[in-house]
Amino acid sequence: MRKDMSDKKTQQQRRRQRGMTLIEIMVVITILGLIMAAVGVAVIPKLDEAKQDTARLDIGNIQQALKLYYTKKGKFPDTGTGLKALVDTNNLERVPTDPWGHEYVYMNEGGKPVIISYGADGTQGGEGPDADISSRDGAAQK
Repeated sequence: MRKDMSDKKTQQQRRRQRGMTLIEIMVVITILGLIMAAVGVAVIPKLDEAKQDTARLDIGNIQQALKLYYTKKGKFPDTGTGLKALVDTNNLERVPTDPWGHEYVYMNEGGKPVIISYGADGTQGGEGPDADISSRDGAAQK
């Protein structure tokens, strides 16, 4: 009888050591999925805002590089040359792209430079993450 009791105890110990059941694993996976969904819903809108803020900062940096160019050359680059002129004069390392991977649009409007990012969609106009960000609007100061 003692042997039967010790066999039962050994079997119970083995069951405890086997690990988690399929149902327990499914519950854990479901909980992890719910947590990831909640985090995704909270983080994605902030990512769009961060990209817009980055574009505003980039436009401010480009404006500073344009001021340095103006100091050296006595004029701003023309629209045709664009931001490539800043690379050629070593004011910038490369022609900058916005956070969505599009090149910034540069226009020289009567001696006044304008820098624009067309937002996530890369086309003029739009709302939310697709909204244009321009130095005309004081984008660097926002």
